[in-house]
Amino acid sequence: MNNGRHAEEPAIEAYGLGRKYRRGWALRDCSFRLPAGRICGLVGPNGAGKTTLMGIAAHMLEPTQGTLRLFGTAPGSAEAVRRTAFLAQEKPLYRHFTVAEHLRLGRELNPAWDQRAAEDLVRAGDIPLDAKTGTLSGGQRTRVAFAVAFGKRPDLLLLDEPMADLDPVVRQELMATVLAEAAEHGTTVLMSTHVLAELDDMCDFLVVVSGGTVRLAGDVSELLALHTVITGPADDGAAVPDALRRYTVIESRAAGGQFSALLRSDTPVTGPWQTSAPGVEDLLLAYLRSAQAPPLLTSTAQVPHRTHGVGAVAA
Repeated sequence: MNNGRHAEEPAIEAYGLGRKYRRGWALRDCSFRLPAGRICGLVGPNGAGKTTLMGIAAHMLEPTQGTLRLFGTAPGSAEAVRRTAFLAQEKPLYRHFTVAEHLRLGRELNPAWDQRAAEDLVRAGDIPLDAKTGTLSGGQRTRVAFAVAFGKRPDLLLLDEPMADLDPVVRQELMATVLAEAAEHGTTVLMSTHVLAELDDMCDFLVVVSGGTVRLAGDVSELLALHTVITGPADDGAAVPDALRRYTVIESRAAGGQFSALLRSDTPVTGPWQTSAPGVEDLLLAYLRSAQAPPLLTSTAQVPHRTHGVGAVAA
C-alpha cells in the first residue's frame, strides 16, 4: 500500500510525547513511528491514552511534553491540516444540514475534494442527499461522516472508534470500503479499535498503548514472527520451566501438570515443547494482560535514537 508521494517522510512520528490532565498523565514518554501507506491498528484498554494520541495528531490537543510530526510537519501546520482527516467516535455532524450541504461544505473547505467519491459512499447506503443528518440512523450518519472524511482525499486518516455503535454487517461493509479506498489511493490509516478479531484481516501495522506508553509496535508480520506459543510439561514448583529462562516470557500459565506460554525470541524455540504461531488477537491480549513484559518496537516503528530514546527492546 505504499505510495511514492509519501516516501520522503513517515506518516506519524512521536518523540517522547506526553499529555497531562489534572488526574494525571494520559500519555508519557510515548515514542513511535508509523510509516506512510500502512493500515495501523491502535489498541489499548480504556484510559490507555489512545484518544489523547488521536487528539494531539488531529491538533485538538496540545502535548504537555515531546513532539508529534505528521509527514514531517506539526499537526497544526497548513500542510498537516490539508493532508489529514479525523473521524471521532461521536461523528460530529450538523443535525440541521442536509447530506448534500455537508458535502458542499467539504468541497468548499478542501482544495483536493473528490465529490464523486463522497457521493458514491453516500449512495451506497441508499441515503438521500436532501435528508437532514439529524433524521438519519446511527449507521447512516457514520456513512456520511466517512464520506466527508474520504472526500477530502487525505494522506492520513485518523479513526477513533467511529464504528463502535454499528451492527456487524454495516461495520464490515464500511471497513471493506476503508481498506479499498486506502489501497487505491495509498492512504495511511490509524484506527483505534477494541474489536481485536478484526485486526487480523485489516491491519499490516500495530501500535499497542497501555499505561500511557507504547508497549508494542511494528509490522504485523515481524511481530508475529518474533513470538511463539509453546505447550508442554510443567516443572514441579517452578512458575517458568528452567529451559525457557533464556527466552522472554510474555505470558504463561500452568495447570494440571501442563505449561503454556507466549515467548519472544529471534531464534527458534527448542526443547520438549509443542510450538505454534500466535494469531494477532493472541499476541495483543498477551501484551495487554502482562504489564511486566518488556516493550517491543520493531525497526520500522522506532524513531531515530539521536532525537529521542525509545527505551524499548528493538527487534
